[in-house]
Amino acid sequence: MTDSAATPADPRDEILTVVDEHDEVVGEAPRGEVYARGLRHRCVFIEVRDARGRVFVHRRTPVKLVFPSLYDMFVGGVVGAGESCDDAALREAQEELGVQGLARPTPLFSFLYDDGAGHSWWSYVYEVRCDLPVNPQAEEVAWHAFLTDDELERKLDAWEWVPDGLAAHHRLRAFRAG
Repeated sequence: MTDSAATPADPRDEILTVVDEHDEVVGEAPRGEVYARGLRHRCVFIEVRDARGRVFVHRRTPVKLVFPSLYDMFVGGVVGAGESCDDAALREAQEELGVQGLARPTPLFSFLYDDGAGHSWWSYVYEVRCDLPVNPQAEEVAWHAFLTDDELERKLDAWEWVPDGLAAHHRLRAFRAG
């Protein structure tokens, strides 16, 4: 869904594409059903850096359907049915950062996230630079800051992070060390 006016009032009603372990489309279902039944879907993860190269880090709100109140070093979310991952990455970054006119995020890689406990999705990792002043979406972001890489690394063991974002972060470090 690229038009925010078309987004359902209740996020559980948003229609998502359901995929298999090879990222092949096998159907569609409302987000609430996807989460309740543990159906595999697609998500985008966007690492946002400011003009000084610092990473946007935030704490999710307690009302989030998945991983409430945990810290994340990515903005992002689910890919709606009929939406490309590239379009979802731009939409999610602009929504969560509260900006317009952001450059299109650069795709880096994808991987299958599966925690073995019912959380499984194809994860598309992007990066983008944001020189615009951010005004994060209050429904999504309870706290935020831009941290240096060293500051972020020191917080990895001190804060409770979303597990999929932590997995993406480790893969991104390996990708860049490559």
